[in-house]
Amino acid sequence: MNDEKYMKEALKQAKKAYDLGEVPIGCVIVYQDKIIGRGYNKRNTSKTTLSHAELVAIKKASKAMGDWRLEDCTIYITLEPCQMCSGAIVQARIKRAVIGTMNPKAGCAGSILNLLQMEEFNHRVEISTGILKEECTEILQTFFKELRIRNKMEKLEG
Repeated sequence: MNDEKYMKEALKQAKKAYDLGEVPIGCVIVYQDKIIGRGYNKRNTSKTTLSHAELVAIKKASKAMGDWRLEDCTIYITLEPCQMCSGAIVQARIKRAVIGTMNPKAGCAGSILNLLQMEEFNHRVEISTGILKEECTEILQTFFKELRIRNKMEKLEG
């Protein structure tokens, strides 16, 4: 199935973030069965809130399309997007969002809010969830487990 194929590509992006010590979130944007944008979280590396995986991928996809409108595109995201990224997805007119795992503490595609499908907006995004959920959840859980261990060790050493 294509959803699993492209979510695996998003997971490869998440692994790049993981290798940098960033929260491992990855994203790809697909148009006509071709990846036109890739992104991974690099907020700490870039020292800016704007370096979320989705925003990086949207910028690249817009450049590839030569337009800010990504109307016939599908975005694959390993973790449910936050309010900023959900807003950007709506603004970019992305047709469909495929989400690996939900984020009950900050997700805005159904967990806390559903900004992707608000009737009040002029554009709504189709949503599919749970694609490669276990893999998407596991990389995040492993990252945070290792981070807690590192932080504990630093406290002991300090």
